[in-house]
Amino acid sequence: MKNYEDQQKISTILFVIIIAIFFIAMCTGCSTVVPVTAKFPEAPATIMQQCPQLEKLNNEAKLSDVAKTVTINYTTYYECAIKNDAWIEWYGVQKRIFETIK
Repeated sequence: MKNYEDQQKISTILFVIIIAIFFIAMCTGCSTVVPVTAKFPEAPATIMQQCPQLEKLNNEAKLSDVAKTVTINYTTYYECAIKNDAWIEWYGVQKRIFETIK
């Protein structure tokens, strides 16, 4: 009977020690301060390209040349406008995400 009581006491003491070590380890793990620095994300390369220069007419332009140049410039302008709108949207979304992390 004495041997059984001694085993119970030893088991209880070991259990308490293990639980205490566990809680101490958990508390020190939670109190460790790790510096976290958030970096603002890089912009996608496709929207970082500058808009191309619009074509200019020469002094001896024909009406067909004018129509062709206007069509090319119209297309170039709207492609650039779409890229610019994509940039503004991307930047706004990334900024909101970055600010909510703080």
